[in-house]
Amino acid sequence: MSTTATATAVAPLTIEDAEALVAAARRAAEAADVTVSVTVLDAGGHLLAFRRDDRAVLISGETSTRKAYTALQLNAPTADLVDAVQPGGLFHTLPTALDRPLLFIAGGLPVHRDGRLIGAIGVGGGAPEQDHGFATAAVEALA
Repeated sequence: MSTTATATAVAPLTIEDAEALVAAARRAAEAADVTVSVTVLDAGGHLLAFRRDDRAVLISGETSTRKAYTALQLNAPTADLVDAVQPGGLFHTLPTALDRPLLFIAGGLPVHRDGRLIGAIGVGGGAPEQDHGFATAAVEALA
């Protein structure tokens, strides 16, 4: 049995990557004069990095974590899922079907490497559209 990595192996999201995502989201938010919380999860849903400024609303930490978790579980930006949870939508009953409630508000993005899901980032504290922009800036900076 070989112990070498296969050619299709994908590097996981590292703590350094997670810290870079947090820093990039924070810079984007500070440039807009918005105080946010940022959460980064690995592909298994484990917390790799988290930041909440003392000026941020306390609930923003839970919000950023749930946005990241939602993006990870559904492998989609949370902004793209809002209509799916409305009555008649594809995921209308999903938020109550899981152990951890999902949050369908813009600001959560999956993180991919070589086309594979390796983690997720969630940003909370600004307007949903702002949070989405801050998360997008972070993911783009990591690429």
